[in-house]
Amino acid sequence: MAGDSRVGKFAFAGVIALIGLGFVGALVWTWLARDDLKPGRVVEARPPTDAVHPVVIRTPSGMPLVDSGQLDTAGKPVMVGCATCHDTRQPNYETRSGPALKDFHQGLSFAHGNQSCLSCHNAKDYDMLKQADGRELVFSQSMMLCAQCHGPQFRDYQNGSHGGMLGHWDLTRGGRTRNTCTDCHDPHHPAYPQVMPVFPPKPVRGEKVTPHHAGHP
Repeated sequence: MAGDSRVGKFAFAGVIALIGLGFVGALVWTWLARDDLKPGRVVEARPPTDAVHPVVIRTPSGMPLVDSGQLDTAGKPVMVGCATCHDTRQPNYETRSGPALKDFHQGLSFAHGNQSCLSCHNAKDYDMLKQADGRELVFSQSMMLCAQCHGPQFRDYQNGSHGGMLGHWDLTRGGRTRNTCTDCHDPHHPAYPQVMPVFPPKPVRGEKVTPHHAGHP
């Protein structure tokens, strides 16, 4: 009789174990089948048919103009294109400073490595830019001119970690507008001025902050 009792207990324990395994197996299957329960997965899924809004990159509005210093009959400045004067002047490939320029360019601040004016401006057509291989480039595509030398910055711009923007990260919620290079950088003096915040960052709650000035509470 004792042997039958032990067999019964083992059988009962086996049934309980099978039920437990079945329950655990069901939980595991549910976890494997549902992506939203896994770490690192997107919880809020969206239908693949959602419209994606465009990303618009600002571009310079056409060819730049220079103030002639004259006023028209309405009292507005008379603006002229670069080629208006440069078509009749011999190009100087050694000009690398503002003071060396004549007439309209006096006061131009120039500090762009060891480049000359004609490293970027097109001596054959001053209404166009020139790439390093000599190909012409319109002013609205000046970002591609900058990208020739500033590869790391252009790479970071492409992945979103360089350059200002407005709008949405999630393009299913709305569009995005991005700056071009010359929205933030002067092409003749591209170094961005060093800035300091007006107020220091707020400390994390409970963090002990070391005073920056003597007598600061």
